[in-house]
Amino acid sequence: MKFPHRLQRQLEARAQNGTQRSLKTVAPDLVDFSSNDYLGLARSEKLANLVLEEVAGFPAHGATGSRLLSGNSQYAQELEGSIAAFHHAEAALLFNSGYAANTGFFSSVPQRGDTIFYDEASHASIKDGIRLSFAQSFAFRHNDLEDLKAKLTRAQGDVYVAVESLYSMDGDFAPLQELAVFCQEKGLYLVVDEAHSNGLYGPHGAGLVSSLGLEDQVFARIMTFGKALGCHGAAMVGSKQLQQFLLNFSRPFIYTTALPLTSLAAIKMAYALLPTVEKERKKVHALAGFYQRLKMTSVFGLISENEPENSPIQAWHLPDPVALKDVSSQLQHAGFDVRPVFSPAVPAGKERLRLVLHAYNTTEQVQELWNLLTLRTPNATSSPALAQT
Repeated sequence: MKFPHRLQRQLEARAQNGTQRSLKTVAPDLVDFSSNDYLGLARSEKLANLVLEEVAGFPAHGATGSRLLSGNSQYAQELEGSIAAFHHAEAALLFNSGYAANTGFFSSVPQRGDTIFYDEASHASIKDGIRLSFAQSFAFRHNDLEDLKAKLTRAQGDVYVAVESLYSMDGDFAPLQELAVFCQEKGLYLVVDEAHSNGLYGPHGAGLVSSLGLEDQVFARIMTFGKALGCHGAAMVGSKQLQQFLLNFSRPFIYTTALPLTSLAAIKMAYALLPTVEKERKKVHALAGFYQRLKMTSVFGLISENEPENSPIQAWHLPDPVALKDVSSQLQHAGFDVRPVFSPAVPAGKERLRLVLHAYNTTEQVQELWNLLTLRTPNATSSPALAQT
C-alpha cells in the first residue's frame, strides 16, 4: 500500500535537517554516559537475584487483564501501600509507565472549567496528558515563578500547577519550596513529577519533595521506576481520595493490562534496596560536583547560576544537529556512550549532548570525557545560559 505523501515529506524533512531518529544498539563495552540508570540498579546482579527469589514461590507470573477485572492482586495492593509509606503519603496507585501515569492524571483530574499551568520544560507525557484534558492550560517560563504569578490572572475553576522536581534535559531543579508556599497561599494544586529524582534525593532516596518536607503541600507526585530504580512502571502518590478518583476515572489505568508479577517484584525489590545504596547516591552527587568544577576551571567556565552542583544530568550545547551526530559518533568510537538530543525533545536551537552521570562512572572517565568534548567541540557551550546568548 502506498505511504501517505504528507508523512513521507515529514520524514524527508527530518532526514535533511539531521534530526531523523532511528533505533540503534550500542556496544556493551562503552562507558555509559547516556542511560538513566543513575544508581546502577538496572545492571545489579543483587537486584536480579532478589527478584528471582521473590517470584520463585508463585505458580504464575503473567498478566491476565486490567486491574479492575482479572489483573488485580493482593501483592499489587500491598506494594502500593509500601510505596505510599516510603514516600510519606496516604496512598499510591501503580501505572505501567511514567507516561501512562502523567497522561492518566492530567486527562482525568483537571475538569472542564479548570486551569492547568505547566512549566514549559515539562515532560512530553505531561503535555500530552494536558492535551487530553478538557481544562484550559497555559505554559509558564521555565522555573519562572514570576511568570506563573503573572499568568494566574487567566485562571478559572480549580487550578493545577505542574512541574518536574529535576528536569530531564537541563538537569536543573524546580523551586519547590517557593512553589509550595505560593500554591498554598493561592489555593492551587501542586503536581510534581519526580521521575528523575526518585531514588536519588531525600531520605533513602524518597525524592526531592520528601527531602524538603513538602509532602503535605503537594497534591500529587509521579514516582517513576525506570530511572534510578532500574526497573519499569510508575505510581501516582497522594491522598486516598486521589487514588480512588484515578482508579475510577483514569482511562490509562482502567483500560490497561496490569503489570505482571515479575515487574511488581522488581519494583518491590528495588525499593527494598534503596536504603542500602547511600554510597551510590553520594557517588553520583560527587561526580556531578567534579564535572561542575571542570566547567568552572576551563575556558568554558561561565556557568548559569541556576545550574545545580549535584545533578546527574548535564548538557553540552551545540545547536547544529549534523555536528552533534558527528561528535556523538566520535565519542562512541572513543569508547563513550553519549547521545544527542534534538528538537522537538528540546526546543529548536537548543540541541545538545545529554550527559548522564552514574554511580559506576569514575572521575577518570569524567575527566577523559571532558577532555574529548573540549577538544572536539571548541564552539560548543556547556550551559543553557551560554547557549541562549
